[in-house]
Amino acid sequence: MTKETVISHFLELRTRLLKVIIFFVFLSILGIPFSAEIYSFVAAPLINLLPDGATMIATEVASPFMAPIKLTLYIAMLFSMPWLFYQIWMFISPGLYSNERTFTGPLLFSTIILFFSGASFAFFIVCPIIFKFFIGMAPESIIIMTDISQYLSFIFKLVFAFGVAFEIPVATILLVKSGFATRNSLIKARPYLIILFLIIGMLLTPPDIFSQLFLAIPMWVLFEIGIILAKK
Repeated sequence: MTKETVISHFLELRTRLLKVIIFFVFLSILGIPFSAEIYSFVAAPLINLLPDGATMIATEVASPFMAPIKLTLYIAMLFSMPWLFYQIWMFISPGLYSNERTFTGPLLFSTIILFFSGASFAFFIVCPIIFKFFIGMAPESIIIMTDISQYLSFIFKLVFAFGVAFEIPVATILLVKSGFATRNSLIKARPYLIILFLIIGMLLTPPDIFSQLFLAIPMWVLFEIGIILAKK
C-alpha cells in the first residue's frame, strides 16, 4: 500500500465521518424546537402512572431547559447510528471479498435492528413495569415527585443498556465465525456466562433487582439464539 493510497483512505474516512456529524447536527437542529414535546413523550411511561397530585420536578434552575435539550441530543445520536453504520459499510466494503460482503452486510443490518429492538423493549415494556412496581411499593405518606434530570439519566441508562445487550447474537456469531470460540465451548461456558449476564445487568442498569433481571434474562435468551444461529 503506497503513501498516496493511505492518504486517500484517510481522506475518505474523514469525509464519511463528517457526513455522520452533519447528519447528527441536522437531526439535533430539527428536534430542538420540539424538545419539550419529545421530553413529554419520553416521560409518559412514568407520568401516566403517577397518582393524582403527583408530578415531576426540577431541582436545578437550568433543568427545565437543559433536560429536554439533552434528551433531544441523545435521540439524535441514536437515530444517527444507522447512518454511521452505513458509512462504515461503504468505507470497508470495497476491500472485502464477495463472501465477506455477503456475511458482513447482513451482520451490520442486524446490529442496527437488534439495538433498536432492545431500546424499544426497554422503553415500551420494561420501563412501565418497573415504574408501576416502584410507585405501587411507595408508602402512602410519600409523595412521588421525580426530578426530570434524574429521570432522563435513568431512562437513558436503561435504554442504552438494553440496546447493547440485544447485540449478543451478533457477538456470539462473530466469536464462532472468527475462530475465537467454538459453539461447543460456548455451550460449556453457559453457567459462567449466565453469572456474567447477571453481573452486567447489575453494572449497566439502575440499582434495583428488577431492572437487572429484565436485562439479564433477555441476554441469556439472546445468547441461546446466537448459539442456534452460529450452527448454521
